[in-house]
Amino acid sequence: MYGVYIFVITMPTPSNRGLSMPSSPIRKLTPFAEQAKKNGIHIYHLNIGQPDIETPQEFWDAVKNINLKVLAYSPSSGFDDLRIEYAKYFSEKRGLPHINFEDILITTGASEALLFTMLSIFDAGDEIIGTEPLYANYVGYAKSAGVIMKAITTHFEDQFSLPSIDDFEKAISERTKAILICNPNNPTGYRYSDDELDRLKDIALKHNIFIISDEVYREFSYSDIPYKSMLSYPEIEQNVIMIDSMSKKYSACGARIGTVVTKNKDVLDTILKFAQQRLSPPTVEQIGSKALFNVNDEYFKIVNKEYILRRDTLVDGLNSIKGVKCHSPKGAFYCMVQLPIRDSDHFCQWILESFSYEGGTVMMAPGTGFYSTEGLGKNEVRMAYVLQVEELKKAVRCLEKGLEKYQLLFPEFAK
Repeated sequence: MYGVYIFVITMPTPSNRGLSMPSSPIRKLTPFAEQAKKNGIHIYHLNIGQPDIETPQEFWDAVKNINLKVLAYSPSSGFDDLRIEYAKYFSEKRGLPHINFEDILITTGASEALLFTMLSIFDAGDEIIGTEPLYANYVGYAKSAGVIMKAITTHFEDQFSLPSIDDFEKAISERTKAILICNPNNPTGYRYSDDELDRLKDIALKHNIFIISDEVYREFSYSDIPYKSMLSYPEIEQNVIMIDSMSKKYSACGARIGTVVTKNKDVLDTILKFAQQRLSPPTVEQIGSKALFNVNDEYFKIVNKEYILRRDTLVDGLNSIKGVKCHSPKGAFYCMVQLPIRDSDHFCQWILESFSYEGGTVMMAPGTGFYSTEGLGKNEVRMAYVLQVEELKKAVRCLEKGLEKYQLLFPEFAK
């Protein structure tokens, strides 16, 4: 007698860590944008901080003039000559003379700098405090390191200013190891005042916790008040870990050169261990990046003037649309915008998938992806003013027409 065998075919599954990893609100709508392009629709990309400012020629010249026979590994901490140039920059142009090249480690972009930092100072189950809306990938880095992200909500009505000390005190527990800030802020464009930074310094001293200060947008600061780094406070120099990048500063996002800067030798030595596991940061890009420190300071004056013009064009245009609200950012090149809608994910997909005006449509990042707290950001989007002025004007007009149609088609999603 023959038996009947039933085979149940199963497939291996990803890890729980991987399954819990959030999708990027900045990139998750890309398939809809690509399909729109195939349909002949022009996309106004306001979703991603990819500047169209030309990368300085100094970078390209340095790369073209490389005379190597073998493209070898660099040191795991990065080339010393690049670290020395970084130290000179911090000392001579950012008022941080106490920073030397031994306090700097080169990473493969600021993303790696943040991930290595979290892996080095946290154990699984430890807590990090951030302010939301926050750069969406912070949540992903925290999940990768097994860290619990505790978010303190900032509010549109307050222009997303720093929460009070009481708010931080309520969030701090015995598992809290660090506070993470981005200054100037992505996604809000808010630039912290000296008084706000003083409050963070006091909290770090009182609780003996780290301050991870993401300062990749420091060159884009639209104020007469000099920019202040968290590394400016000698009393907490052992607590501060600063993150920097070439990507935004010199419009070299694809070069993937970032840095970790700290006076805490134990932390830097620990980060170096993780850097050794990935062997080395990219050799060619380091050579090109070193040359960027020769760029004349006039470059930043010209670039900032252009971004101020773009900011004003976008903000004024948005505020002229009925039901739309937008503050004027004081730094970076992003703004969080309130729209007369109830579901930014639905709207951002719909306008890409089903709408065009004069042959174009707008790509934005849904606000929900910049909040750790469930349910927030549903009437907000993040926009990056990285397009030229005439393109921004067309994008605003397209958005206005899109909102009008959306409110007619989906009154249940309109406010």
